[in-house]
Amino acid sequence: MSTTPLAVLDLIPRSSGAGIAEAVQHAVDLAQQAERLGYARYWFAEHHLNPGVLGVSPALSIALVAGVTRTIRIGSAGVQLGHRQPLATVEEFGLLDAVYPGRLDLGLGRSIGRQPPAPEQAAPAVATTAVAAYAADRGGSGHTSDRRAGNGLLLPKQFDFNQLLQSSRAKVATLLDLLQQPGAYTPGYAEQIDDIQALLAGTYVSPAGVAVHAYPGEGADVQIWILGASGGSSATVAGERGLRFAASYHHSPSTVLDAVGAYRAAFRPSAELDRPHVSVSADVVVGDTDEQAAVLASGYGLWVRSIRNGAGAIAYPTPPEAAAHEWSDEDRELVKDRIDTQLVGSPATVADRLEQLRDATGADELAITTITYDHADRVRSYALLAAEWTRRGN
Repeated sequence: MSTTPLAVLDLIPRSSGAGIAEAVQHAVDLAQQAERLGYARYWFAEHHLNPGVLGVSPALSIALVAGVTRTIRIGSAGVQLGHRQPLATVEEFGLLDAVYPGRLDLGLGRSIGRQPPAPEQAAPAVATTAVAAYAADRGGSGHTSDRRAGNGLLLPKQFDFNQLLQSSRAKVATLLDLLQQPGAYTPGYAEQIDDIQALLAGTYVSPAGVAVHAYPGEGADVQIWILGASGGSSATVAGERGLRFAASYHHSPSTVLDAVGAYRAAFRPSAELDRPHVSVSADVVVGDTDEQAAVLASGYGLWVRSIRNGAGAIAYPTPPEAAAHEWSDEDRELVKDRIDTQLVGSPATVADRLEQLRDATGADELAITTITYDHADRVRSYALLAAEWTRRGN
């Protein structure tokens, strides 16, 4: 692999007509293949209530593949702290580290959670308050038309994420009811990160002055990563604490420069790092030719549409299913930013665009997420990219 490491970001996608067991078996196989191909990391995302995306528990997903791999780092990208307690997260990763020491990446993400009401307020509408707080923190330049970075990287018109969240309030409320205990609220993100770091270091003291030690967990050899899609609190928290930062070009391409810029501006050296360290994610499909890759990626728009309209990710369509869909102008606009920033083509075409993304963001690493209908095509996409990236030695 080249001097800019590549990682795999896996959502555990389920293809149209496939079962859950088959999707999980494909994740296990892909992790083994990624290790063989020289990828540096294999990360699992966390999503819920999506028929076509099965990565619901990063710690459990890690356990499924860590035992069948030997050297590749395995991690979360990331654990959703909107409904998770720091202690449970530290204990889970501590248990994994005891069996697979020195291989774990603990990626932590800020997600929607119930917000505590202000003292003067009556009990709030849970979903409305949670959505408003999450959307308000996303930051970014809010540009209303496509732009280009200095080297030509596309920064598309910013998607109205708040509109999507507001239209999904009922689903958000149901999700929070299922994920959080009744009456539970989500603490501030910075507070959660501080608690996780203290529990890992063995320095945690409760507000009442009680020293707490997490076993398993305390002393675990894990790398902490903070995930962020914009210039909001995630980027600032990561920078101020001197932690590694993973920015998303794959699901929030318009704000990726805001995210890495805010992180670097806030960065303070720590025991972990003496300089900023950034990974940037990208949606990628590689084929033998540009034309073949376009066919392999043809289901992507329909899949993104299912996410953007609030229904949840569908099982990934076959190329004929994708071709049969009749697109409205409204639907095309809904997914345009994601279609335009998916990196699709031959190995040379995609490597050129990855170099452009790396150079525009100053990324130290790149995390590649690839979904195709056929598992063999997905594995081959990663193999073709790895071969080209190594050949360039960049």
